[in-house]
Amino acid sequence: MPENSAETIRRVLSSYDIGRKLRQLRLRKKIALVDLGKHTGLSASLLSQLENGKLIPTLPTLARIAMVFDVSLDHFFGDKRKRKPFAIIRAAERIRFPDRPDEPRPSYFFENLAFASQDKSLQAYLAEFPKRDAAEVREHFHDGSEFVYVTEGSLAIQYAGEEQVLRAGDSAFFDSSEPHAYRGVSKAPARAFVVTAPPRL
Repeated sequence: MPENSAETIRRVLSSYDIGRKLRQLRLRKKIALVDLGKHTGLSASLLSQLENGKLIPTLPTLARIAMVFDVSLDHFFGDKRKRKPFAIIRAAERIRFPDRPDEPRPSYFFENLAFASQDKSLQAYLAEFPKRDAAEVREHFHDGSEFVYVTEGSLAIQYAGEEQVLRAGDSAFFDSSEPHAYRGVSKAPARAFVVTAPPRL
């Protein structure tokens, strides 16, 4: 049975093993749960559930605990072992987002293909582009580079004052700091893989 979005978010947060890191910090400082509770204003029962992974802490709760132990939030979300990245994302785990949450007719919808991987040097998306008129889409820009590979339908890319149409099998690579916009131009929505990468230093 596929996960719902809340279950997916919980699983992603659980992968950081926050409870184990919290327990290690507490034992290293030789602080009892009751005493930690007095410092943080949280009950010993709640702290125990956080350590055992039964509850996922909110950011304010985690920030309060971090201040007591004099560590940054990065301590809980980083991995000092620096393992080489390897992450599998199942199709049913992905969440579909519109390009703008307040837009009644989004220019496109996207799914993050590598959300479970940390310290990525690129971002990869599966995007869907409904048919839109040129006046309906907005240009955007960001530092780095972008690569687009169309798998279905026809996709128009507005770039540097011109519009180019890509069809299934076509691809484009460009400097994404230049304003650009996408719109589907085929009857059925266009679909494409989109990869963005930060600028090279």
